Amino acid sequence: MSLILPGIIAAIFYITATVMQIKTVTNNRASGKWPKWLGCLAVFLHAWTAFSDLLSGTGIDLGIYSMLSIMALSIAVIVVISSFRRPVDNLFLVIFPLAILTLIIELTLKGESSFREHLPIGTVGHIIFSIAAYSLLTIAAAQALFLSLGDNLLRSRKLKILQQMPSLETMESLMFEMVAWGLIFLTLSITSGFISLKDISGPGLWHHTIITLMAWTVFIVLLWGRRHLGWRGEIASRWALTGFVLLAVGYFGSKLVLEIILLS
Repeated sequence: MSLILPGIIAAIFYITATVMQIKTVTNNRASGKWPKWLGCLAVFLHAWTAFSDLLSGTGIDLGIYSMLSIMALSIAVIVVISSFRRPVDNLFLVIFPLAILTLIIELTLKGESSFREHLPIGTVGHIIFSIAAYSLLTIAAAQALFLSLGDNLLRSRKLKILQQMPSLETMESLMFEMVAWGLIFLTLSITSGFISLKDISGPGLWHHTIITLMAWTVFIVLLWGRRHLGWRGEIASRWALTGFVLLAVGYFGSKLVLEIILLS
């Protein structure tokens, strides 16, 4: 019960901030401070819920529900902090509902996880690098969606809606910035994984490793294409989304099969 109350309040703050941001967009107003401050309160309570759950019991909970909540929290924290200095407020419309969904899943579907472990420092570092990489690359994927939407609005000359969004150049710049930082942390995650994991032939690890390397290659090619071929707009968005989908399938697909499908 102690985790349910802050989780519910966090969800209420997320919902309120999302509704306020929707009104800001639909009423053609400049982004205000209230969605940002409500987002700050939401991520604080979300962190209280997620980390209390993560560290409760014996060992660290590495189950899919806890990891989903921690990653959604990390994404929300990055976006909320960035919103005070960069025009990323519209990402609230994607990120906050995602955070609400993971909170609901964590509070309603999660039982006592059988995936609690006592971890060496190398593995803890690998997990931290992974969470940072997934968070940054998820934000890049959200920016790619908005960039693709902006391109379509420009082509169809729906300029009134387009005026509610940051410029295409700004969205594109933010997307590549997040891809670059995400790729750095993904490289650290892969490297630390090879160092800390003595055997990658365990259940799900081989597939996870191969798909993650495929995603890493996609992001490398995207940045190379940006630098040497001038990729931008729709092409860049598709490559970013492809890399993100591979990354999500590699991690959460493996955990879904191992923890839910095979154990059901």
